[in-house]
Amino acid sequence: MKTNKLEVKSLILICMIILSFTACGSDDSNTNGSDTAEISDDLVLSVDSSLFLTNTSAVTITTVPCTLSDGTTTDCYQIVATSTPSDHQMGPWCPGNISDDASAGGIWLESGEVYDVDGAFIENMAEFYNDATWHMYDENGDIYTTETEDDCANAANPNVGEEYENFCVECLPSYVADISKTYLIPITPVKQTTATSFSGFGPGAAGPSQRGLAFNGVVFDAPAPTDAILGAYTLAPFDDAGGHINLTAGYHYHAATGVSTQIAQEDNHAAMIGYAMDGHGIYAQLDDDGNEPTDLDACRGHTDEVRGYHYHVDAPGNNNFIDCLYGAYAN
Repeated sequence: MKTNKLEVKSLILICMIILSFTACGSDDSNTNGSDTAEISDDLVLSVDSSLFLTNTSAVTITTVPCTLSDGTTTDCYQIVATSTPSDHQMGPWCPGNISDDASAGGIWLESGEVYDVDGAFIENMAEFYNDATWHMYDENGDIYTTETEDDCANAANPNVGEEYENFCVECLPSYVADISKTYLIPITPVKQTTATSFSGFGPGAAGPSQRGLAFNGVVFDAPAPTDAILGAYTLAPFDDAGGHINLTAGYHYHAATGVSTQIAQEDNHAAMIGYAMDGHGIYAQLDDDGNEPTDLDACRGHTDEVRGYHYHVDAPGNNNFIDCLYGAYAN
């Protein structure tokens, strides 16, 4: 009998130990589950109009009723902007001589890289593009550059004449001093379940062509038609801010280079640089450590608990900002 009591006590002790471990395992599982709850992709933040640089007449903002692409009736910010950024100078674009350094010219975007358009770049274009037709300077090293508003209009024409072959195209701010543009951005973004392609390319492309607005009111435009520009043996450089001028669009950006106003984030996240046409925030490509997010969707967007759904721009050398819109845009 004595031996049987010991066996029973031992069995009871073993069962208690097993139950104890099982209970602990169950508690740990519940705790971990509550700590890793996913953030909803539907989390959005309203546009903060105070971030726009309205301290000059270059940008004015009013609230107007609007209808979005999905039929939503709501309010939009109507942003009227000139072609004059208040936070940086425009240009230069074309250097004057092949001896000039980078400070005399702008930049060019090619195959994902950003190149300084200095005198050496112009001098070596035949080698750079493996095409002996390129020769944009005279015997003194002076670079052939458009000089008048008519030259700007003619050289930027898709059917540019041979007389502008081997010209550096430089359209000046004075040519567009009277231009203003009006944009509508929904105050509260409406996230969609499917993305909308920008107009002008891709199957089913139906959205706007412009990607968004910088805080200075300058538009983040569609990719520049660099193949057409080069195909005419012309060069239309961007300034160090990624912008240049045409007579219709005024001054506009084709790359985010960190020159226009950026709103630093407190958590090491990439700086905010503007808003997309659907009202979602646009942020720089890289965070403070030089890293790009690894979970971007097809539009270059993702969600976090601080900023909600937002976009990160492409590398400046790619002549691109974002790839589509995941929010409804104003018609």
